[in-house]
Amino acid sequence: MAPAMTSLLTGRPVHPNVAMTGEITLRGKVLPVGGIKEKVLAARRAGIDTLILPKRNEKDLEDVPASVRDRLRFHFVDAMDEVLAAALAPAAADREARFASG
Repeated sequence: MAPAMTSLLTGRPVHPNVAMTGEITLRGKVLPVGGIKEKVLAARRAGIDTLILPKRNEKDLEDVPASVRDRLRFHFVDAMDEVLAAALAPAAADREARFASG
């Protein structure tokens, strides 16, 4: 929900094939959650290719079949700024500068 609200406020869209899970504290720390295997499998079935997960849940990927893990890209995060960097597309000015330079 936090990336969606940030997207709305900044005008930066959320990447379309990203899913995320975790609890966020009021200070922006990302806390671990349960059910990672089920969430990863559901994301894969839904056509998601990138997942943002709490860093402390990284060990839980051992329960996910390698055939599923190998088809996904994972971002393990500790803080909200890392979530936003992984979830949001660059700002319009950044996209225009990249397009013009290359």
